[in-house]
Amino acid sequence: MNPESEIRPGLDELAGHYKEVLRLLGEDAEREGLQKTPMRVAKAMQVLTRGYEQDPHKVLTDALFKEEYDQMVIVKDIDMFSMCEHHMLPFYGKAHVAYIPNGYITGLSKIARVVDIFSHRLQVQERLTQQIKDCIQDTLNPQGVMVVIEAKHMCMQMRGVEKQHSITTTSAFSGVFEDIAVREEFMHLLRGESKRI
Repeated sequence: MNPESEIRPGLDELAGHYKEVLRLLGEDAEREGLQKTPMRVAKAMQVLTRGYEQDPHKVLTDALFKEEYDQMVIVKDIDMFSMCEHHMLPFYGKAHVAYIPNGYITGLSKIARVVDIFSHRLQVQERLTQQIKDCIQDTLNPQGVMVVIEAKHMCMQMRGVEKQHSITTTSAFSGVFEDIAVREEFMHLLRGESKRI
């Protein structure tokens, strides 16, 4: 389904608030170029926060398969876009997820969907990383999970310190990834082929 076609309750009210924001910024919301802007922004914000309406646990269990595979499964370079909850400006980058199954695997695309669901909420990168790890650990009960996110934050690039090339890296891990050797294996695989943002 096209996310742009999903309309949630409150759209008209949200558009009304954006019209008032334009006025408070000193703009004329009735001028030609801005007449449709409040509704456009309201629809965009509903798309950018659609993760509140989705269940990441169900995504994983809908494609759960019994499989006696007990080595590392890695889905890396997952494009990630989110909104910083402090300034409501975007941050974007790559998520890398690994887990070691414990009798069950899930569809590979479902890992990317979990990243998508949690990132389409107002977030901080640290919590986003933890939520992805916790969801996979709690739902699949694997031997362990590790998540690494590398992102650029527009709140650092466009305002404040205005640093254009900084990248923030966060990680979260559980189970067998508590072992530094297992974490190093994962990081070695990422360094070998991972692309820069």
